[in-house]
Amino acid sequence: MPHTLSTEMLTAWLRLSMTPGLGPISAQRLLSHFSCPLAVEQCSPQQLAARIPKAIYDGLLVARGEAVTLHIHQALKWALEPDQFILTPDQSAYPAQLQHTADAPIVLYAKGDLARLKQPALAIVGARNATADGLEHAHDFACTLAHHGWCIVSGLAQGIDAAAHRGALHAGLTVGGTIAVLGTGADVVYPRQHAELTRRILNTRGLLLTEFPLGTPARPHHFPRRNRIVAGLSHGVLVVEAALKSGSLLTAKLAVEMNREVFAIPGSIVSPLSRGPHALIQEGAKLVERAEDILEELSTFSPPAFTFAKRSAPQTLTTAFTADAASKAEPRSPVWDAIGYDPVTEDTIQQRTNMLPALLQCELLSLELNGDIARQPNGRIVRTRRRS
Repeated sequence: MPHTLSTEMLTAWLRLSMTPGLGPISAQRLLSHFSCPLAVEQCSPQQLAARIPKAIYDGLLVARGEAVTLHIHQALKWALEPDQFILTPDQSAYPAQLQHTADAPIVLYAKGDLARLKQPALAIVGARNATADGLEHAHDFACTLAHHGWCIVSGLAQGIDAAAHRGALHAGLTVGGTIAVLGTGADVVYPRQHAELTRRILNTRGLLLTEFPLGTPARPHHFPRRNRIVAGLSHGVLVVEAALKSGSLLTAKLAVEMNREVFAIPGSIVSPLSRGPHALIQEGAKLVERAEDILEELSTFSPPAFTFAKRSAPQTLTTAFTADAASKAEPRSPVWDAIGYDPVTEDTIQQRTNMLPALLQCELLSLELNGDIARQPNGRIVRTRRRS
């Protein structure tokens, strides 16, 4: 539980956060002229006009109007419900890792278990339209890291984000867990198909976190703001798959500006989703092939003992991303070898194997039914690995 603020002080923080045109940096400048947000709240319009620029003054007057006051009352009521919190920078529960960034949010809305904010965190981000391999990498890296006590932070988006959250959940209730940073209000599920994932996060002592007021819908310009929180909460950011111009690369660049570590998983040289990670590696990001590469790099921040009692990792997870385990899991088939690691057409497989078409179709069907391969929407075939 965060230490309790008076209703008046919390109201002042909320009004500051809802002031039009007043972002985190300009809010910090404003507070440098006042002792606290309550001092701003208690100033008369005449006093404000004499002390601050007109643009900020106009915004503060709008924020004192009926519409913003109604939103504040709704937020205060929301925070009375169990496991729902409004965090401000003067509360101990406000994440210290984020508080030290240049544009730390004025207010955070949190839903779930605040203890997750006390754990060392690692962000995993990547493409929404990820490949089967990318989704599996995100899941398994997250699962292994969570087993070692790291809290996995991501943005609840489709693709890599969702796979990372699910991987952390797969690790179990008593280990690292996950934090989903939203680009909407805390009472809005986006995308809608992640309603069940959201419930799972909350039911397993995870946390939803956002700076956007209740009821705020998803808007394109919200996600860069969300990404800076993802980076700011974390000791490092892992990029799994990303195009050259993507929000994931923006998150990585923000992480660099915040002196966080950046990690990237390399991929196929012909895949457009490998270009982002490859560009980061060229710029100095650490190339990683196993979760242990990250654990070694961040050993200084090894998670200390915390309230979630640890348990030993299941046998199925201790072998993740080792060459021996991968080779044991691979089916013995000339078609499997011919597919390789990049999506390929049936014609390419036939040329590589010289199999009769009917026999090739039987082998492909067997692999597909066994869950070893999948057909992409464009007809190409890609390897998959079944997950427990």
